[in-house]
Amino acid sequence: MTEPEPGKSPENPWPVRAVATRVAKYIDRLGTVWVEGQLTELKVRQSTAWMVLRDPAADMSLTVSCPRDLVVNAPVPLSEGTQVLMHGKPQFYTRNGSFSLRISEIRAVGLGELLARIERLRRLLDAEGLFDPRLKRPLPFLPKVVGLITGRASHAEHDVLSVAKDRWPAVQFAVRNTVVQGPNTVPQVVEALRELDADPDVEVIVIARGGGSVEDLLPFSDETLCREIAKCTTPVVSAIGHEPDNPLCDLVADLRAATPTDAAKRVVPDAAAEQVLIADLRRRSAHALRNWVHREERIIDQLRSRPVLAQPLAALDARAEEIERARAACRRDINRMISAEAERIGHLSARLQTLGPAATLARGYAVVTATDGTVLRTTADAPAGTRLRVRVADGAITAVSEGPEG
Repeated sequence: MTEPEPGKSPENPWPVRAVATRVAKYIDRLGTVWVEGQLTELKVRQSTAWMVLRDPAADMSLTVSCPRDLVVNAPVPLSEGTQVLMHGKPQFYTRNGSFSLRISEIRAVGLGELLARIERLRRLLDAEGLFDPRLKRPLPFLPKVVGLITGRASHAEHDVLSVAKDRWPAVQFAVRNTVVQGPNTVPQVVEALRELDADPDVEVIVIARGGGSVEDLLPFSDETLCREIAKCTTPVVSAIGHEPDNPLCDLVADLRAATPTDAAKRVVPDAAAEQVLIADLRRRSAHALRNWVHREERIIDQLRSRPVLAQPLAALDARAEEIERARAACRRDINRMISAEAERIGHLSARLQTLGPAATLARGYAVVTATDGTVLRTTADAPAGTRLRVRVADGAITAVSEGPEG
């Protein structure tokens, strides 16, 4: 039986040094790479500097090391939150199994390059329809709870809360404090946004931050944050910076506010202004109602002043004689028609009596029938011995036939 290949079975395992050595050799073959990110930690020792380079769009980071002079002589002062480009070689330390990037060159990401990237992202999101005005959701007139994402104890938080409560004291806020500058801004704001969007009581969400430099506002043009705002089912108001500032989240949000104070004014109505508006509407509606009543009264007075309504029987009185003549003519014509028809019926009755059998019997004629009611028309109908009934003008008699005369 052949011995199993090393590292492929529990009977023939690799030692730790063999695994660590192979991993180090594999990583060493990667060569040098350029990496971009934000510094989140910086420790400078006598000869070596240690840093943590973080991806601003994801919760991932790398440990970075370099000679101390490389940090001291960097093209821009390095501090937490600085966006940099680094050139170095991945290394795996076999002694403790750690991975880091050994840096040989550091470059600052210039403002022009950052603005160009933001512009490319703006065109991409615009092409995908994230800025389409038809997708913007309307804000509720009076939200039950307003979600607020802002820095802790910041001027933006104070402005939104104070202005909103001055305008509508009953308004409630669900405040989520996050960092609003630096590498942790995007993940914290995204987490707060998801939490408030899932809350059924929150009817509108405000993302507020005061003014700052272009670099300070860069997290609010991050693609991850913009897409998260577009996914929200709750209307989102972006109040980042001041009027000239225009991060990409302003374009994705359902409403852009020039300042945090402007956001508070857009989100809740002014109670005093609404009361003035209600009073004005009541005054205008009462005035309109009175005008309508006066107008209807004038119309009724005009209708009442017309002769047909002022003296409704005058027209009938004027036509009374004509109506009486018409009634007399109708009565006369009906009587004449009745007389003519009565006379015609009398003539018909006389003719009927003249032509009827009773008149014939009165002139001396008789009607002879057999006992079964058959009228005799010939002598053959009454052979000898046939009982007969003879009807005359004043009654009927019975007889017996003796047959036809010889």
